[in-house]
Amino acid sequence: MKRVTGIGGVFFKARDPKALGAWYRTHLGIGVEDWGGAAFRWKGPDNPDGIGTTVWSPFAADTSYFAPSSAPFMINYIVDDIDALLDRLKQEGVKIDPKRMDESYGRFAWIYDSDGNKIELWQPLPAKP
Repeated sequence: MKRVTGIGGVFFKARDPKALGAWYRTHLGIGVEDWGGAAFRWKGPDNPDGIGTTVWSPFAADTSYFAPSSAPFMINYIVDDIDALLDRLKQEGVKIDPKRMDESYGRFAWIYDSDGNKIELWQPLPAKP
């Protein structure tokens, strides 16, 4: 079973997410969208049609989305089978958040690394024909 197949997103806290997004747009050319972040499209051997995406998104400094972690960032990892991976991680003694989220673009769960950093797991839904 594959565990992680890619990085789905990089999320970090910012004092002023809009201003920081504008700085990155101006100085580094990142295509910050109206929702405040950017989506980098990529392709590789597992997705030759280029359907992969990594999200880059600043969050408000006071966001509770990363809680209970006190880290100013959270990484989202793409996984093939979120249920199987969570079962395996539970057997390995990894701390798992009981919350789950199902959205139109995939399923989400959260775990914590040995430093207490919150990690988001994302199983994208198959593309519709």
